Amino acid sequence: MHHQSTFEVATSGRGTRDVTDAVARAVARSGVQVGIAHVFVQHTSCSLLITENADPDVRRDLETVLARVAPDGDPAYRHDTEGPDDMAAHARTVLAGESLTVPVGAGRLLLGTWQGLFLWEHRSGPQRRSVVVTVLGE
Repeated sequence: MHHQSTFEVATSGRGTRDVTDAVARAVARSGVQVGIAHVFVQHTSCSLLITENADPDVRRDLETVLARVAPDGDPAYRHDTEGPDDMAAHARTVLAGESLTVPVGAGRLLLGTWQGLFLWEHRSGPQRRSVVVTVLGE
């Protein structure tokens, strides 16, 4: 059995948005009891991640780490078509990734107690992001 759905996420700029509930709803609608959920964001300047869902300082600290690794406006960047955060956002996506795979059991995501699914916006301005959830299993 398989099921695919898409949902939109409006961001207000750089930072994380919890998408756990939206993905869990897609899994529930699929009817799959045992399988996998593949989650994919259709953009090159944001990421998906599984991380701490209880303490927002973890996500703020991750932002600090990536700001050091891929800073906005680095003069070495050639690609700056959409502003000083353009190439930094692409680099952050390559580092953090654009897809996740989560096991499904008993018709739900098998996440750990402190795990959540997050869309990580790397652009400084507001964006609309499309996320595709494909659920495979029985």
